[in-house]
Amino acid sequence: MARPKMLKLPEVLEEIEMSRAAFYRMRARGMAPKLIKLPNGQIRCRRSDLDAWWAEHEIAA
Repeated sequence: MARPKMLKLPEVLEEIEMSRAAFYRMRARGMAPKLIKLPNGQIRCRRSDLDAWWAEHEIAA
């Protein structure tokens, strides 16, 4: 079984076009994509979690 694709926080920020400060404010309000803290302290986001977040927050045009 293949491991899920994990994105680093800068990759997530680039994709959603948001600053780190704005992202953490959104995270504090519980509106950010799910993040995972690794044992070494680094933060990652599963590709599937980010895709689900995008789908949840799409606005019909």
